[in-house]
Amino acid sequence: MQVVLDYLRQHSSAYVEELCEYLRFPSISAQPDKSPEMRQCASWLQKRFEKAGLQAKLMETGGCPVVLAKTPRSGKARPHYLVYGHYDVQPPEPFELWKTPPFAPRLEGRNLFARGASDNKGQHLAHLYAVEAYLKTGTDLPCDLTFLIEGEEEVGSKNLAKFLKQNRAILKGEGVVISDTGMPSLKQPALTCGLRGIAAFEVKVHGPNRDLHSGIFGGTVDNPAFVLSQILATLRDKKGRIAIPGFYDDVQPLTASERKEIAKLKLDPVKYRNFLGVQELFGEKGYTLVEQRSARPTLEINGLTSGYQGAGSKTIIPAWASAKITCRLVPNQDPARIGKLVAAYLKCLCPATCRIEVEVGHAGEPYYVSPENPKARAGINALRRAFKAEPIMMREGGSIPIVNDFRKILGVDTLLLGLALPDDNAHSPNEKFNLDSFEKGMAMAVFLWQELAAIGSSSKIK
Repeated sequence: MQVVLDYLRQHSSAYVEELCEYLRFPSISAQPDKSPEMRQCASWLQKRFEKAGLQAKLMETGGCPVVLAKTPRSGKARPHYLVYGHYDVQPPEPFELWKTPPFAPRLEGRNLFARGASDNKGQHLAHLYAVEAYLKTGTDLPCDLTFLIEGEEEVGSKNLAKFLKQNRAILKGEGVVISDTGMPSLKQPALTCGLRGIAAFEVKVHGPNRDLHSGIFGGTVDNPAFVLSQILATLRDKKGRIAIPGFYDDVQPLTASERKEIAKLKLDPVKYRNFLGVQELFGEKGYTLVEQRSARPTLEINGLTSGYQGAGSKTIIPAWASAKITCRLVPNQDPARIGKLVAAYLKCLCPATCRIEVEVGHAGEPYYVSPENPKARAGINALRRAFKAEPIMMREGGSIPIVNDFRKILGVDTLLLGLALPDDNAHSPNEKFNLDSFEKGMAMAVFLWQELAAIGSSSKIK
């Protein structure tokens, strides 16, 4: 195994240069005019897989192509795993907040700045380079691997489910490995065992059939902006609990062992408060700061719109008011059921003076992997060996709906082994990737296939 690690070290400078080349593609899936650059980026990645010794091809979808690459098959009975990543990136705007152009990679110390550096180009290249080190040194790769790198993750992976169904036979295996999450620090690597789900809504309160002069009509009709504000104010109590009946019925309580594991992730409230620029923090009583932001359900108002928004004043009673709402959900909560509960509660709160509409939007189920599963322990062992530090199992507050597509369509679960650091600015200006994390991530990917092969095909992730 040392020869594989030595190969990675000998090529580390070249790998950074290649990552810079990859980052120069403005592969922004949300912007249709970038379609040529998206295809150029996918072609570059296909050729890089082939250079490493994999069989790679571009596979068409209803949108951006998928890069599919397979390691050489020896004919031996070996576990098969899917490695997922995405070559598309977030739009870089606002440009004025970037210290240097977002698609002109800049190295500052051990940090490489560019859009897509950590989300997700650097993270999946770490897996590619680990496999290349096996193949180029003639070292037996313990598992058969298929890489699936898509180009639409940042716009909701809208063609992925269909692609998985069409290619189920060649993609199905023991599980999926994704490095597209984060870890607290280089001294505290992590396997993400839980992700929150999501349920989105838009609520609109209608009043008069047009905006009215507030002097002439005020006092005789209800104001939709007031009505909506009063409705929204009832959704949460002073202790941070969501007041919608039945909202918590299916929440899977945190076990004592889970809370002990979560407690290993230290988060200083003062530093956190200062980082966010708020005078005081607010969260559900009875839970720690880390539990509140990763392991408890929430309801947030994402946007409010009503009436005149221009300069100066305009004395009206607005005809309508609207709000965008999302709930983050935890294990056992069903987005469809939560959608019905929220819609019913909002409607029952609307007075007869107004009319309310509730539109249920996108949704994604929560995700959870048992920390005790042998494959999860294999991931922990690989992290420990690479980072030479004791890893933690953590939940993250965000949502990655694709992991549930892998579960439902391929019948397999996912190991989330993130390499991004908290200050890597994913989706923000001055995104970066730490090169120590890059190098240790390659080593982790080397050890991972050993650890997973050692447990064979005996256990499913649950």
